[in-house]
Amino acid sequence: MEMYFCPLYSGSSGNVLFVQYGNTRLLIDAGKPGRQIEEALGRIGVNPATLSGVLITHEHSDHIHGAGVISRKYHLPLYATPGTWAAMEGKIGKIEPGLRREIPAGRDFYLGDVGVVPFPIPHDAADPVGYRLYGGNLSLSTATDLGHFSRFVFDQIAGSDLILLESNHDPDMLRANPHYNAMLKARILGDHGHLSNQSCAEALLALIAAGTGTVLLGHLSGENNTPELARRVSTERLEQEGIRAGKDVQLSVALRDQIGEVYTIKER
Repeated sequence: MEMYFCPLYSGSSGNVLFVQYGNTRLLIDAGKPGRQIEEALGRIGVNPATLSGVLITHEHSDHIHGAGVISRKYHLPLYATPGTWAAMEGKIGKIEPGLRREIPAGRDFYLGDVGVVPFPIPHDAADPVGYRLYGGNLSLSTATDLGHFSRFVFDQIAGSDLILLESNHDPDMLRANPHYNAMLKARILGDHGHLSNQSCAEALLALIAAGTGTVLLGHLSGENNTPELARRVSTERLEQEGIRAGKDVQLSVALRDQIGEVYTIKER
């Protein structure tokens, strides 16, 4: 079988990712209004009623905005770590007890046909995680909201066929941004903030060497980055090591405000 992945939205203004393997259809995060999520799924031919559940990474609004609405309307279970549940309960409204699923970070489980591995990430949230999803011999990983790319995160996602990796900001653009105060800038640049274009590019070198063939740059800032800049920084860094984007690795950008393409992951 094949795995399918679509970044419906990925960015500082909202994150919604779609995954399918076999008869199991999942969302990772629901950071847009419920109606917008429904419309985006419809654009790729997916009825929200056919979803099996929603995996939540952490409680920040750009990841949970529509989670409560989607869960209640379609009777979808929400999966999140205990700390994330405690932090988001007051933000998403009442959830039926049977739809509240606690998943400790580091403990893998099956959700239908999909093997799910939640792993801790360095971010300023209560109990945040990234996800590696398995379907047969295939796997994909999502790793955004990373203050830094640690050896631990590398170990969790290395060898994935497809990876959505954060390329959030350009540090110079961020430092010069007149709309951000010093505290916010320090938070984003800190070890539990967000991964810069340059740090993302360095991480890609290791991940590609470990066998990943498709990379999507995600969670771009709307004010401190552009898709063109994020792609250029990674492309140029890879080329310095003799890795050609489009030939040796497929490199794309998941956009903040535009539904992405559906990626098909096949056994190589």
